[in-house]
Amino acid sequence: MTRIERRSPVQFKGRIKKWEVRDNWTVALAYEDEGQGPFLVDLSHITRWDLQDKSLSRFNQPPGKEVPELPGSCRLQDGVLVTRMNRTQAVIWHLLSGAPDLPAESGYTDVSDATICLALFGPNALAVAEKLCALDFLDPGKQVPFLLQGPFSHVPCQLVLMERGRGFDGGLLLTCSRGYAESMVHAILGAGAEFGLKPAGKERFTDWLGTAFPAQDTSSRKGKPA
Repeated sequence: MTRIERRSPVQFKGRIKKWEVRDNWTVALAYEDEGQGPFLVDLSHITRWDLQDKSLSRFNQPPGKEVPELPGSCRLQDGVLVTRMNRTQAVIWHLLSGAPDLPAESGYTDVSDATICLALFGPNALAVAEKLCALDFLDPGKQVPFLLQGPFSHVPCQLVLMERGRGFDGGLLLTCSRGYAESMVHAILGAGAEFGLKPAGKERFTDWLGTAFPAQDTSSRKGKPA
């Protein structure tokens, strides 16, 4: 019997302490030396759906998981993050649990294998991000989580600011084309070296997400239509 194996293009040098196989991905749950933060976690195994339609409001999501009305707005509930990119496009991130089958309606595309996904969070995480990006993570007119689109380390990215924290604490999610994986990880770890940034496992991300959003239920509605 042939065993299907899916591999993340993100490769960390740290020694894995604990792992699991999930949907044919080998997922690092913890590394031997993760430090005290900030942390960089590979989430490329999580399922991400792109949704495109001229009328996104016609898609009947479960209560609390509807596509937000305004571009840049996000909705998070039960580990499912829905981000509104523009008038006709949204992205659905299954952050914590396995995703259901891809809906049969036209408009959905599974982009998990075409992109990478990283989480950068903890003490000085936003200080690291600001070395690589000119986007405004601290815009007081936006409520977390919110979506930003633009260059990060000169690469077109989608970034979701998840937590501002105090000072430069906080965290964000980042996704970009799979081909940039090695360069992106090199740039982030290089920028974070002065702050003690180290790779961490999925358990560290799960703990952080539960701390940042204890009820796993929030949505951002501020902003202006694009």
